[in-house]
Amino acid sequence: MSSDAAVRRGQLFIVSAPSGAGKTTLVERLVEQVPHLRMSRSYTSRPARDGETNGVDYNFVTRQRFETMVAAGDFLEWADVFGNLYGTCASDTERLLADGSDVVLVIDVQGARQVRQLRPGATTVFVMPPSFPILEQRLRGRSKDSEAAIVRRLAVAREEVASFTEYDYIVVNDELTAAVDRLRGIILAERCRIDCMRREAEGIVKTFC
Repeated sequence: MSSDAAVRRGQLFIVSAPSGAGKTTLVERLVEQVPHLRMSRSYTSRPARDGETNGVDYNFVTRQRFETMVAAGDFLEWADVFGNLYGTCASDTERLLADGSDVVLVIDVQGARQVRQLRPGATTVFVMPPSFPILEQRLRGRSKDSEAAIVRRLAVAREEVASFTEYDYIVVNDELTAAVDRLRGIILAERCRIDCMRREAEGIVKTFC
């Protein structure tokens, strides 16, 4: 990699989806395959679930600390999701971008709307399940939520899928490997846009003089 490319500012990507559509799994697989791509780690006020680790899956904080961070303007976006607070720390994201890493925010629709207002240049991707019945099957298969919680998530999903027109790209998560390939194609294509490659291209042009 050239020195000019090494100091490029990272790009910001947003991936949203209804609960149960598999957005987190997709992005986790994606960052394993694509160099210089990082998944933002959200803060949350909810307790850690079995198998989750603080500082790896989420930054788990008390509701009081989360609300203090909100009051201080620490979040690029935050939302109340089924009674728990989730947010993306602005300084954490900025640090990664300044270091040249591309950053993926895995956030819901309302969070994505907040980020687009602050960072209109972000590339947005909406992950859709193949159908409502398949989404319901996936949610029930996770066995993590009560029946009331599943019904609530499905009701929210009906509203969220209608927002797909707000996004730059759509990825249907019908099969994991294929969906990751589509998502990777979006990332690689966006990295080749002229506004991202201009500095490196201008350096190459100079070698022709």
